[in-house]
Amino acid sequence: MFIDEIIITVKAGNGGDGAATFRREKYIQFGGPDGGDGGKGGDVIFLADPNINTLIDFKFKKKFAAENGGNGAKKRCFGKNGEDLIIKVPVGTQVRDFETGKLLLDMNVPNQSRVFLRGGKGGFGNEHFKNSIRKAPKMAEKGREGAEVKVKLELKLLADVALVGYPSVGKSSFINRVSAAKSKVGAYHFTTLEPKLGVIRMAEEKSFVIADIPGLIEGASEGVGLGDKFLRHIERCKMIYHIVDVAGIEGRDPIDDYNKINEELRKFSEKLANKKQIVLANKMDLLWEMDKYEEFKKYVEERGAKVYPISVILGDGIKEVINDTYGLLEKIQREPLEEEEDVLKVIKAQKTDKAPFIITKDEDGVFQVEGAMVDGVLSKYVITYDEESVITFVHMLKNLGMEDALREAGAVDGDTIRIIDVEFEYVE
Repeated sequence: MFIDEIIITVKAGNGGDGAATFRREKYIQFGGPDGGDGGKGGDVIFLADPNINTLIDFKFKKKFAAENGGNGAKKRCFGKNGEDLIIKVPVGTQVRDFETGKLLLDMNVPNQSRVFLRGGKGGFGNEHFKNSIRKAPKMAEKGREGAEVKVKLELKLLADVALVGYPSVGKSSFINRVSAAKSKVGAYHFTTLEPKLGVIRMAEEKSFVIADIPGLIEGASEGVGLGDKFLRHIERCKMIYHIVDVAGIEGRDPIDDYNKINEELRKFSEKLANKKQIVLANKMDLLWEMDKYEEFKKYVEERGAKVYPISVILGDGIKEVINDTYGLLEKIQREPLEEEEDVLKVIKAQKTDKAPFIITKDEDGVFQVEGAMVDGVLSKYVITYDEESVITFVHMLKNLGMEDALREAGAVDGDTIRIIDVEFEYVE
């Protein structure tokens, strides 16, 4: 089964929490802080594996997470770093943000390995918070949370040449003749139901890759016959083979076929429509009126494309096409499709802004303190809720502007303030 589009969620590992422990040994009555740091969370890494050609491995598993870092321990023992998660994808896979569609990674180089999300940093143990005033700190730092993002994986085949044309013009027969590909052939439309790659080998270390996609029809760029899904597979190609049934054995006019396919390419992408194009006038063995071919050739060449008369069934004219193509490909650079966006900037832009302090008063007259500043301190430090830890927590929030926010909310001396489950008396 060929699957070229899938939606998954990936998450980097959380950093481990630092430890708030104290040295306890025989004959040492008041040991100092000895809490170790937490370990770093594992990274999420994408690897372009040339041995994979479909996204089917993601069909049944939708959530991928790297390992969390281990927590710190006493005696300055550091937590273990989380193991990285390596996600193998086919060469040509694009990783897009599901919400915005922005390109985050373009895995277009075989065996390319790229870090997508970095694991959260481990938190400091309490020995880092010791100073001349606070000799026995009972707080430690929490590990940073690993980023999580929902992404869409899109596979775009990495071919040098793309075959386009109406159904049943001979594309599958062509790729079968010139390469080792085994495309299904039949006298009916949409014989090819999925894209296929074939390697054309001319000599030692002289080869190029050709992609056979299902036949295009009018409306393909808007999704008719799944045309829009097939068209994206040829966006990366350097040039195009446009195969036309010059004999018109199905009753269509070759010039009309040529124009309609090019119009679909243009509607889908101007960049695609402007790629170098070679027109293969197939089924010459079935053409009885050479004037019809000459008319078609003149029309196409007036529009800047070269026409090659061929017969796939007999093998006529194909060698010249292949030789000329190899020379052209050496001169054409593969152009980048679009710029990548920074994944962390995309994630940050999607987060809803929360006020620094959100203060509400309940029916008992208690002022409840919430907001981004509270969340930030809670996410950064391990609060043990003993007296010293709570006092330190409140002082941190005071330094961040909580006192001014309470005053603006109407708090006066003697009012009860609640943060999480801790209550204290407000004093000016």
